[in-house]
Amino acid sequence: MFPTQLTDTRAFEIARALLGGFDHHYALFRATSAEAKARFERGDWAGQQRAQAQRIEFYDTRVAETSQLLEQRFAASTLSMDVWQQVKLHFIGLLTDHHQPELAETFFNSVCTRILHHAYFHNDFIFVRPAVSTEYIENDEPAATPTYRAYYPTPDTLQATLQRCITNFQLDGEFVDLQADVRRVRDAVLDRLGDIRWRANFQLQVLSSLFYRNKGAYVVGRIINGFTETAFALPILRRADGRFFVDALLFGEDDLLGLFSFARAYFLVDMEVPSAFVAFLRALMPRKPRSEIYAALGLQKQGKALFYRDFLRHLRHSSDAFRIAPGIKGMVMLVFDLPSYPFVFKVVKDFYPAPKDTTREQVQAKYRLVKAHDRVGRMADTLEYTRVAFPRQRFDDELVAELKHFCPSLIEESGDDLVIRHVYIERRMVPLNLYLQDATPEQVERVVVEYGNAIKDLVAANIFPGDMLWKNFGVTRHGKVVFYDYDEIEYLTDCNFRRVPEPRNEEEAMSGEVWWHVAPRDVFPETFAPFLLGNPQVRDAFMRHHADLLDADFWQVHKERILAGHVHDVFPYDASRRFAAAERGSGAGRPGAPA
Repeated sequence: MFPTQLTDTRAFEIARALLGGFDHHYALFRATSAEAKARFERGDWAGQQRAQAQRIEFYDTRVAETSQLLEQRFAASTLSMDVWQQVKLHFIGLLTDHHQPELAETFFNSVCTRILHHAYFHNDFIFVRPAVSTEYIENDEPAATPTYRAYYPTPDTLQATLQRCITNFQLDGEFVDLQADVRRVRDAVLDRLGDIRWRANFQLQVLSSLFYRNKGAYVVGRIINGFTETAFALPILRRADGRFFVDALLFGEDDLLGLFSFARAYFLVDMEVPSAFVAFLRALMPRKPRSEIYAALGLQKQGKALFYRDFLRHLRHSSDAFRIAPGIKGMVMLVFDLPSYPFVFKVVKDFYPAPKDTTREQVQAKYRLVKAHDRVGRMADTLEYTRVAFPRQRFDDELVAELKHFCPSLIEESGDDLVIRHVYIERRMVPLNLYLQDATPEQVERVVVEYGNAIKDLVAANIFPGDMLWKNFGVTRHGKVVFYDYDEIEYLTDCNFRRVPEPRNEEEAMSGEVWWHVAPRDVFPETFAPFLLGNPQVRDAFMRHHADLLDADFWQVHKERILAGHVHDVFPYDASRRFAAAERGSGAGRPGAPA
């Protein structure tokens, strides 16, 4: 029950301090995103990657600061339920005309759950559902930039309009040949639209901020022609000489889904009204949940909050049971799923069989590394939760027995709930080893090529996956191969890639054991083959396309390039989509691949 009167003066001050903490967080978040433009203009790729990684820590830091402030000024953890109910009502009032109310509500929840005991987490204190609508929020200040710009070309002015779409972002620098780029874009647009009837309301709508990630800046928008809307994106890249060029046209929902994939790093985007950006993007990608769009924009905490609300809704409207996930059981993670739900739940075990030598803290550090790193479309993003309450009756007995055996420190039964103290949630994919069992020869060829490309993209991102077995990779519904087992992951630059020494005598030559010295983080790529290539069909495809992965020199050369400061180009679209990039010297793609 909410209080009928707002009688405690501390409640308003607490609410104002909470909103002040959020506003400080979002100002820093937005400044880092806005600075991406200058980093792109000067080609500061290492700085761009650092900013992407450091920005992830902003939220938890501000939550901790705000919680500490409330504890020091108000002894917040000792306040009565009535006071906290009044705080929430005051906070709702302060969100009138706020431009990020949904983010502020989530920040409120984070601070409250940090301060209060978990027994008090219910509707009276936190925002289980949004209290403030984000529909139709816009920045109405006279000098404010709108969420998107609308352009109205005719058939004769389409090229000039496309040029304005690009130049209105006012990048500080020259293009190699902007008119030639725009001609390519125009021709590609007309080719993709086909023989169209040009409606009276034909228009281009383009979001008002470029989307920066790694070495690219993306114009994102849609083409509207009558009742037809088509998404598009234009990647802008920077040459080594400092000049820019448009690299491709991404067209349609599937291309945008690849650009905004859950296996890629978060964008840096300057947004005054993030909910308006999300609404625009959701119209371009109606199959993509809002939670994933918020996360792709760098607002991963908001993505987590929305994901959990969607999960609770799914539980209410389903009746199947959680089960141990199909596939080979992991030594470090216990993985379970709900057949009707397209995600898996991963819990770190309390103990591990030999030869695994790790700790829960080390495993969690690996997952943090992946969260902050460039995932280059090859490492699945994970959502990390603490103290998640599941309905106990939805768990089959075998799964409960496994949890209690392997993860007893993380399991707690509370009434009708099974509480898991720490869990990762990840998009479900078909394990690559299972996919290969039922694959046709053509599918084997394609997926082995994809597997090797995935490893080479990871190499480009300075990642050595550690355990390269097929079971640690998954196949997405779009046929992409993605890595998802992170407990042995290392930076490529921390590894020593060596050839197996020549045996010194017959005894060493005949030995089935490792007779040579192996130091920590030594890697011998030629030893991968016996574990990966037992299937003749797989071996044939692998050796034709990716035999270089068995050569220590391949790994060492790329390690040395990264140590020298080189940042590889990794494109979120196929090389065939590029506009003659090779002749313009944009740089190489994945290691071992042509530009």
